[in-house]
Amino acid sequence: MKRDELVEKVQREKIEFIDLMFSDLLGQLKSVTISPRELKDCLDNGKWFDGSSIEGFTRIHESDMMLIPDPSTYVLLPWPRDQKRVARIICDVYNPNNAPFAGDPRYVLKRIEEEARAKSYSYNVGPEIEFFLFRSREDRTYHDTAGYFDFSPRDLATDIRAIITSTLEQLGINVEMSHHECAPSQHEIDIEYSGALKCADNVMILKQAIKTVASGSGLSATFMPKPIFGINGSGMHTHQSLFDKRGVNLFYGEKDGYRLSQLAYHFMGGQLKHIREMAAILCPTVNSYKRLVRGYEAPVYICWGQRNRSALIRVPRYSRGREKSTRLELRCPDPSCNPYLAFAVMLAAGLEGIDQKITPPKPVEEDVYKFDNGKLARFYIKTLPANLGEAIDAFEASRFMKETLGEHVFSKYLDIKRAEWTDYQSSVTDWELKRYSNL
Repeated sequence: MKRDELVEKVQREKIEFIDLMFSDLLGQLKSVTISPRELKDCLDNGKWFDGSSIEGFTRIHESDMMLIPDPSTYVLLPWPRDQKRVARIICDVYNPNNAPFAGDPRYVLKRIEEEARAKSYSYNVGPEIEFFLFRSREDRTYHDTAGYFDFSPRDLATDIRAIITSTLEQLGINVEMSHHECAPSQHEIDIEYSGALKCADNVMILKQAIKTVASGSGLSATFMPKPIFGINGSGMHTHQSLFDKRGVNLFYGEKDGYRLSQLAYHFMGGQLKHIREMAAILCPTVNSYKRLVRGYEAPVYICWGQRNRSALIRVPRYSRGREKSTRLELRCPDPSCNPYLAFAVMLAAGLEGIDQKITPPKPVEEDVYKFDNGKLARFYIKTLPANLGEAIDAFEASRFMKETLGEHVFSKYLDIKRAEWTDYQSSVTDWELKRYSNL
């Protein structure tokens, strides 16, 4: 959409507030609101803001930064403000010299996507986003007791998922499937397969939409990976494939038993090689590693297979006539990650695998959770980091991650996560009080 078309659309739809949105380094949605009369100038000259107040951006003596709206992301928000219509536009972040800001997560993904396009690849992803709905933020009691794929006309879960799906469709996000997940009050929304940048934009607004709908229904939504001990945690399994300029799926291999091309195997090999280094981005919180334990279909072991849901990468079964659906499902990301950075490092690792012709290990079709240490060694199966501290160590030592993210994002992200881990290590938890207070 061109500038004049967007201005006309805003006038035609009688918009009274425009939210300019962007992401900080950790994936928190930020916004500033302008009136429609400011839109022309904003599209031409950007909107200045204080970058030093945004997590992971700049220091106080270099705080001036600029938001440049991306007209293609314009959408009417389905929740009015003071009974007035509100629209949203996602922005890119620029420096005062009109150069893209290297610390903008959206820019990081755009840069890696451009590297893929230079090789004639288009990277498509489709995330499965899991979340919990509780009675309130303070009262984490279940609002339903349903299980996987359960349905009941008396169940509030069915109604609220319908409202969420309808809201997402109004936002231009096509929902492929929604259902109840394994744990009580746990749900999953699968959104349409699309280009990585568009999908990351959609994940950002999807989280806002789910939280808004939940709040309006008197509930609280959380994307915390493991909010309750003893039940399944929430993941963001992500399906992915590469297409060429003609729209041909480059992961499809007609003669292969798994229907994977050699390119797909190399892409997988790159991701498996770098997955421990990527974990601090894909599973970015202390709580992420409470999900990554045996027994809850969480991918702890670095291996791949088709039927095997204990594997880190799963190859969904091929259906005749659906060559375009050939894909790799990476199962370790969780919904607390920044989708821009997550998709960027996933793509970069796959591209390196293709460039260096990295061959993945043989598939594992057994339940890896039942392997003892000897069998794990025989299959050469390693594990993901056991906690955020290990993930940060692998991240810090990674040349690949530094080159992929750039010096600014790499160093800022490392500082933030080191501080988070240090703070956690010095905190006294309820578990410790219950276990040790009587010593």
